[in-house]
Amino acid sequence: MTHLKEMFRIAPANNDHHVAIRCAIGIGLPLLLVLFLGRIDLAIFASFGAFTGIYGRNEPHRQRLGHQVRAGALMLAVILAAALCARLDLDEWGTVIGTTLVAGLGTVVTGFWRLRPAGSLFHIFAFAAISSVPNQPPVWQGMLVAVLTVAFSILVGQSGMLARHYRTDWSRPVRPRFSPAQRRLIYIDGLQYAVAALLAGSIATMLGIGHNYWAMVAATVPLVGQTARHGVYRGLQRILGTFAGLVLTALILFPNLEPWQMVLVIAACQFGAEMLIARQYALAQAVVTPLALVSTELAHPSNPVELLRDRGIETLIGAAVGMAVVVVVHLRRKRLSPGPR
Repeated sequence: MTHLKEMFRIAPANNDHHVAIRCAIGIGLPLLLVLFLGRIDLAIFASFGAFTGIYGRNEPHRQRLGHQVRAGALMLAVILAAALCARLDLDEWGTVIGTTLVAGLGTVVTGFWRLRPAGSLFHIFAFAAISSVPNQPPVWQGMLVAVLTVAFSILVGQSGMLARHYRTDWSRPVRPRFSPAQRRLIYIDGLQYAVAALLAGSIATMLGIGHNYWAMVAATVPLVGQTARHGVYRGLQRILGTFAGLVLTALILFPNLEPWQMVLVIAACQFGAEMLIARQYALAQAVVTPLALVSTELAHPSNPVELLRDRGIETLIGAAVGMAVVVVVHLRRKRLSPGPR
């Protein structure tokens, strides 16, 4: 019972509605604009560019600006790599290898740039999703939309400066240098992310399940945990929240919504995700799942039944692999650590 209470504990609120409103606006308006222009093929570039607004959650405006500029630059690099790889017509194994490289390198970069959320979950999702979409628009058009969306998200992140009540001190944050031990841990984290992503993607590919990158995304979730127990909790929360979200997604997709209605759903889910993600991960996943799947359907319509099935199976595979990696690393550290004197 103690473990269940800890896993399903809801943390206190911390001005979550502020970041939720910013992120909903950051993704909703660019998507509505590309719909208005009749360029639904550019929606996926706007969606991932808007992920910039997730970073720098409750930081002062000066610190948030630097944080989001770095996060946006990294996301643009991933989007560009994905758009270029899409021209290579990679097969499923090529997608796994490319996404594995993004998982490792992205984690190292986020570590040295002190980005939060840590890790490369969003970069794995962005690279694999964009590189897998057929009939790509010209690279310059996709990148233009991504750059403008990133810039818009950064401006929305600074919008609080217009109101004196929300304005924060414009002082430069102190960034202490990393110690050799900290640098080593960052590289180890990158290796763990790459291994977990590679294992999960390989299993999903060998089983012939579509959207194999969803397993790679789920595999990195337990790695965020600060302890082995926390990592296992995160994996279980990912599974439970995803299956709850699949029910909600079915209720959204089966009525065959119009594209503009899907955009409103995406903005609402983004709002809900940011309201819950820092407080209760399982509840947040119940909203993140329709957010991801409706975004996927908007960019590349498919069979909703197959989409829901793939998401469920891939999440089980990825979360199981991620939890296994966490446990193996924990046992190895425990075996190598010196005993009590």
